[in-house]
Amino acid sequence: MSEQIEGKKVAFLVANEGVEQIELTRPWEAVEQAGGEPVLIAPEAGTVQAFEHLDKSDTFEATRVVADVDPGDYDGLILPGGVANPDILRTVPAAVEFTRSFFEAGKPVAAICHAPWTLIEAGVVDGRTLTSWPSLRTDIRNAGGEWVDEEVHVDAGLVTSRKPDDLDAFCEKAIEEIAEGVHAEQREATVAS
Repeated sequence: MSEQIEGKKVAFLVANEGVEQIELTRPWEAVEQAGGEPVLIAPEAGTVQAFEHLDKSDTFEATRVVADVDPGDYDGLILPGGVANPDILRTVPAAVEFTRSFFEAGKPVAAICHAPWTLIEAGVVDGRTLTSWPSLRTDIRNAGGEWVDEEVHVDAGLVTSRKPDDLDAFCEKAIEEIAEGVHAEQREATVAS
């Protein structure tokens, strides 16, 4: 995986509280090992409280505020899960707009577990096939998407997985899609919606 995405900057968008730690740290390590530069972005600069399921875990430092960053500076977006994390993000207009901008530009996006809630709020699920934590199945269908129960699913630059057990496949496909770069069909599908 070394140097597959050399020189590419990858945004990790999380809430300041509630991100599932392993869904942040494993993809972060994968981006670094592939030669990319991960950047932690949150609604507020400073501490991000991670969780291990429902228990507080480690803290991380968000170096960028989502309202102040330019999506054009990033080559891909990774949305870790955790139940509270995407639920908070979908209430932050700047986070929703930041997420949508990657689809409008055709840039790769990888979302795991509950993270598709942010995608639903961004209005980018209609006509797409994706997977997630099973409890989001109805939400995805109601937003016009097709839900599948797969370890990892790729749909025109959008990588999705169900849970932490899927992280190996998720990380591999996320790196692959970021390495490929812009996906014109993703941009066309988003602009048409």
